Amino acid sequence: MGLETDFAQRSVSFNTRRGTLRGLHFQVGAYAETKLVRCARGKIFDAIADLRPHQPTFATAFHVELDADCATMLLVPPGCAHGFLTLEDASEVYYEITPAYQPRASAGIIWSDPAFAIPWPFQPEVISERDQMLPASADYFSKLHAGAPVRV
Repeated sequence: MGLETDFAQRSVSFNTRRGTLRGLHFQVGAYAETKLVRCARGKIFDAIADLRPHQPTFATAFHVELDADCATMLLVPPGCAHGFLTLEDASEVYYEITPAYQPRASAGIIWSDPAFAIPWPFQPEVISERDQMLPASADYFSKLHAGAPVRV
């Protein structure tokens, strides 16, 4: 199917509290990543925002609940932003990523971006300062089209 599966990195995100939000994150340029995501413990609401202008799913969002009991995995294609909200305490998310994480290529959009209207099941209670400061997709795309740096 043409999917990248040569995973270069494995990562774990352990989240103590229900209501912890991570994202929406992605990498830009040559470091755009494919992610294979699985909830290894607990339960999460997982979301993808499609930032690929030449795809029919551009500017749409997809969401699904992942939990350790069913062991379903989600493939996040390159060019899509990814995030999740923990639905239970002590939730653990396992990722396989290609290529390896490059801090200078790291980017993101705000989890509450109105352009995607992701139907988060409730208001997050724990959000990192970095994730609170992410731009809306409109700001991200205006910088991208102006040739300005888009790293956040």
